[in-house]
This record gives sequence, structure tokens and C-alpha cells, in this order.
Amino acid sequence: MAPWNGLWGGRAAIAGGNAYRDMPVIVKMENPNWSISEINGGGDNGEDFLARVGGQRRRVKNTKQITWVFRLKAHRAAGCLARLTSAAVALGGTARRRVVAGRTDSDAADGECEDVEERDPASRRSRFYTLIKACLMMSVFLLVVELAAYSNGRVNLAIFINSFNTSWIRFRATYVAPPLQLLADACVVLFLVQSADRLFQSLGCFYILVKRIKPKPLSPALADAEDPDAGYYPMVLVQIPMCNEKEVYRQSIAAVCNLDWPRSNFLVQVLDDSDDVATQALIKEEVEKWRHSGAHIVYRHCVLREGYKAGNLKSAMSCSYVKDYEYVAIFDADFQPYPDFLKRTVPHFKDNEDLGLVQARWSFVNKDENLLTRLQNINLCFHFEVEQQVNGVFINFFGFNGTAGVWRIKAVEDSGGWMERTTVEDMDIAVRAHLKGWKFVFLNDVECQCELPESYEAYRKQQHRWHSGPMQLFRLCLPDIIRCKVLFLNTYLEFMSLLSSGRKPT
Repeated sequence: MAPWNGLWGGRAAIAGGNAYRDMPVIVKMENPNWSISEINGGGDNGEDFLARVGGQRRRVKNTKQITWVFRLKAHRAAGCLARLTSAAVALGGTARRRVVAGRTDSDAADGECEDVEERDPASRRSRFYTLIKACLMMSVFLLVVELAAYSNGRVNLAIFINSFNTSWIRFRATYVAPPLQLLADACVVLFLVQSADRLFQSLGCFYILVKRIKPKPLSPALADAEDPDAGYYPMVLVQIPMCNEKEVYRQSIAAVCNLDWPRSNFLVQVLDDSDDVATQALIKEEVEKWRHSGAHIVYRHCVLREGYKAGNLKSAMSCSYVKDYEYVAIFDADFQPYPDFLKRTVPHFKDNEDLGLVQARWSFVNKDENLLTRLQNINLCFHFEVEQQVNGVFINFFGFNGTAGVWRIKAVEDSGGWMERTTVEDMDIAVRAHLKGWKFVFLNDVECQCELPESYEAYRKQQHRWHSGPMQLFRLCLPDIIRCKVLFLNTYLEFMSLLSSGRKPT
């Protein structure tokens, strides 16, 4: 359409408003699916664009101008609606194909090892997806009935539709509304409890900062690690579970082998669960290189790959030489501890027979890489500095993070060892150990370096692993929590730890 003030307000004004009365107006749409429309700008019944009222000129909207403005907006709305409809149809088709194929976000890529639950039988999965489709179809049908009942004043509906809608309203008010209301009330209560828990934890963190509370070992500082007889240097087993870790296995093995601890008093277990023969050869070659350099390190590969990380750790703890060690430190393949890690964690066990776990916090080498890593850093810093630090100081319990921690082997065995019943085996063993009476210590000033996911796809897979098991663990541990003899506050916080585990790095 021609410019407003240049064409209609300029030349028409000079020519008395009749210069362009019979000129055709061509409207060209941006969408090529719409044809070019042409109208005659002249109209016998239209008003003058410029008119004199009271001796002054004022703009008068032509009827055809208003009509074409509405037509343009209608064309744009139709194009937008068509695009939204196409996107919705494509999304629905993708979802339908994924449901039919039984493929979800938990499926791991080829050649990767992820802590996911074992796949359900095909029959159970088929019944589950059939139930989902039936519920969706029922919801759409009830929505259609509601819309039809709403338009009853304008359209004559069939008698059976009115009867069905009336019956459905009565059934909904009698049987559907009360459970939904009860569920909503339960959600409100859980939200209030969660908010109160967050408030108390924040106040506890502020109290720790003001009072400068810091866990301290009961024994004095260790002597030089070159003389094992001069200080407290117990036998420590260091485990590195890994699976197809081509990029980071060298860094993790090097960091562990360079720990400042008498080499005769600690053994490194490289627990390789890789299914790639080339990756196995690379890791085995790296282990042999450090063995020749004097490190006390062994390579172990699971022939029967069952239970993922839990099965790998369980198999490693069954070795005959494990009975010679008192503590076990666990580091994932993408973690690099500082050389003084054992010297700052193991002394807390001395003269403290009730202590079962010493957990260090994580530090991130790429926390400022992009916006996603900065947000993850904020989230995890709250988890470590507020949640775990407060729980460790006041109740000696928190969820084990699966890495960067030292366990007393006796505590692991007393709690039943590693179990493959859930995908959160670290949280599982932490709850069972606490129910047995073992205490935990969190060291906020001892850090272990790792990396944050820098892409959304990697972040999504990580969060899926962290969220897939806590509720199943809650269901399995609920009877034991009810029967436990610990204080009510501890039991309550165990409930909160399991229900609010969305931010837990496990």
C-alpha cells in the first residue's frame, strides 16, 4: 500500500482530494501463497479522504481503506495460524512416532554408558503407552463435549449430547473433583514444607558464616607423606569408575596417581566398563604407563556389564585384596582431585568411629564458559554451600554425590554394599548408611575439579540421570525410614532430601 502521508496526505491535498480517486491500489502480501489483490480506489459511495469541517482540513478514513486494513490483518492472522497448525501437526507426528517406537529421552546413544534404568519388557511398555493414548483421547472427547455444551444456546444439539454432558458433570463433581482437590492440597502442603526447609537452610548457612563453623579433624595435622610411620596414613583404596571416557581418562588417572599419599598405602583401581575395544586398549595402555612409573595401580574390566556404575563398584569391592584397606575414595572419570585431597579428608576419620563418609565439594573449571554454565554454577553452589553444608553441620546427613568422597569400607559393608535397584546408587547407599547410624561430614573448603555441560543436549541428559531415580528410591526406602530409630528431625530431612532431589548431583 502506498505511504500514508506521502501519497494520501501530500498530493491529494494539493489536488483537492480528487487526484487519486480512480487510481487502482495494489496490495502485495509477503506470503507467496496468497495472490496479489487489486481493487479500484475510486468509490461512488466513499467519503472524501480530505474534507473541510469548520474551515479546517481533517483526515477522514475511507470505508474501503478500513476494509482493506481488516483484510490485511486477516491475511496475516491466517498465515500465522497456518504456520502454528503445521508446527503442531509436525510435533504431534513426532510424538506419535516416538510413542509407537517406545523411544524416550532416557535412551542412550550408541556406544555410550549412561545410568539409566533397565528397559521394561515390551508388553509392559506397550500397555503403558496404550494407557497414555487412551487418556489423551478421552481428554479430547470430553473437551469436545464441553465445547458443544457451551454452544447450546446457538446450535441445536442432539439430546444424547446434553444427557451425556449432564451425567459427566455429576460424575466429575462426585468422584473426580474430591481427589483432585486433595491432590492440590497435598501439593500446597509440600510447597510450604519445601519453602520452610529452604528458609531454615538459608538461616543455618548464615549462622555458619557468622560463627565460622568448620568441621575439624580430631587428630593433629599429618606429617610428611614420605615417612608413613611419622603420621596417620591408613590404607586407602581409590576407585575411578569410567565408561567409554576417551577424552578425560588421562587427566583423571594422572590426578589420582599424583595424590600426596605414601604410594605403599594406597591402591588405584581403574574400573573400566567400556564396551569399545579401542577405548579399553587406550585406558589399559595408560594404566601400564603409570604402573611402570611406580604408581600402585590396577586395571579392571567387567566382563558381565550389569548394574552400570553400581554393578561396577560392587564387582570391584568383591576383590580379595580389598580387605587390606580401611577407606575407599571414589572419583568419576571427569574429576581431577588436588594432590592434598586425601590429606585433608582422611584425618577426619581418626578417633571418630561413627564417621562413615567425608564428602568434598565440586569446583568447575568452565563455570564462566557461557550462560548455561553460569546458571548451573549458581544452582550447584546453592546445593553445596547451603543444603549439604547445613545438613552436614547440624544433622550429619546428606546425600552422597557419587564422587569426590571418601567412605569407610566398614560403613559400606554394614549398609549392604552397592545395589543396582535404582539409578541413584550413591543416594541409596547414603540413606541406608545413615539408617544404620553412620554420620557424614561435608567439607566446603576441600574442592575437586570437574566440568559442567556446555551444551543443552549434554545438560538435558545429565539432568535426566539425576531425576530418574529419587522417587523410586523414596518408595523403596520408605518402610525402612518409618521403622528407623533415629530422631524425627533426621527422618523428616531424609524425606526432604529424597523429595527435593531435583538439584542433587548424583
